[in-house]
Amino acid sequence: MQVENAIRDKLTAALAPELLWLENESDRHSGPPGRESHFKVTLVSAAFSGLSPVKRHQRVYTILAQEKAGPVHALAMHLYTPDEWQKRGEARPDSPNCRGGS
Repeated sequence: MQVENAIRDKLTAALAPELLWLENESDRHSGPPGRESHFKVTLVSAAFSGLSPVKRHQRVYTILAQEKAGPVHALAMHLYTPDEWQKRGEARPDSPNCRGGS
């Protein structure tokens, strides 16, 4: 859980989220068990106010540049302001099933 903890710590320090769900979805993809390569982030932060979805993603990619350059192969991001999250009904988005690998 070293990578997972690093992701959680960096996002928390940089974005002060009201809500952060970090899910390691690596076992839903091909490869050896116990790896940390595929993650889903659902994050609600006032830091996203006034930012387009692209700018939000770019900000997270900058924060997690070291992880993306190394062990993290895929990062699904669902990024909301508190108002957007409330309007959404506070439901976490589902991940699609993996189509690759065996």
